[in-house]
Amino acid sequence: MSTKKNLYIIKASGEKVKFSMDKVAASLKKAGTEDSLIHTVLQKLKNELYDGITTREVYNRAFNILKEKNSYSASRYKLKRAIYELGPTGFPFEKFIGAIFRHTGFSIQIGKIMQGKCVKHEVDVVATNHKETFIMECKFHSDPGKFCDVKTPLYIHSRFTDIFNFSHEKDPAHPAFNEGWVVTNTRFSHDAIQYSKCIGLNLLSWDLPKGNALKDRIDHTGLYPITVSTLLTQREKQFLLSRDVVLCKELTEDNFYLDHLDISGERKARILLEMKELCHFKKPLK
Repeated sequence: MSTKKNLYIIKASGEKVKFSMDKVAASLKKAGTEDSLIHTVLQKLKNELYDGITTREVYNRAFNILKEKNSYSASRYKLKRAIYELGPTGFPFEKFIGAIFRHTGFSIQIGKIMQGKCVKHEVDVVATNHKETFIMECKFHSDPGKFCDVKTPLYIHSRFTDIFNFSHEKDPAHPAFNEGWVVTNTRFSHDAIQYSKCIGLNLLSWDLPKGNALKDRIDHTGLYPITVSTLLTQREKQFLLSRDVVLCKELTEDNFYLDHLDISGERKARILLEMKELCHFKKPLK
């Protein structure tokens, strides 16, 4: 088959763009896949492509090829999709974000009620250390083509301002928080980024800020969600999520809930080995 120089694919947003095999290789490389295995995946993948294929289908085909060769690499490669699998309520995503900040020395509260000047507000994540307090609103989307547009930071900023105004009037020397954050598993629009910079609102998404984005933080901490597993079934993942078990690390430290999945000892051992391998795979932040 040809090298597909003029092949076009359809992104999740519906945009039609020229296909790049280099981008597929780069995503495999970022997942820690060895060069020889990347070459094998690309060689097989190029024979399965066609004009108008979706990015989702490209991913699925690359993932299935990789899974046959190396399940651990396949688990890391599916990280972005695994985040989407934390839905649909969004609460596991909030717990997941809290875990990442807890790893960096913060104490965490999920779903805290905070008083504003006008009304009370439920804040998704409150992260506090000895110097500062962050309050965070988490916007989870199950649709990879959905962006957070400027309405999101506009709305969240008004809530944070109400909380700040109340605490400042009560005790000007000790405001309720130092920084406000908006966190999403997808991306922010250009206007959302520009507005947030203007008002001093921190944004954290899959690819923002560059070098310290959500993906970078996960790779750095080894805090992978259980949904990356290639060995757990969808039913088993939902069972664990419903019991607030979100991280692979949580299962390696306490596999109590695995005992309730009615699985064999051999399969349980394989799952725990997979979880430990994923937790040990860490990359330094740039």
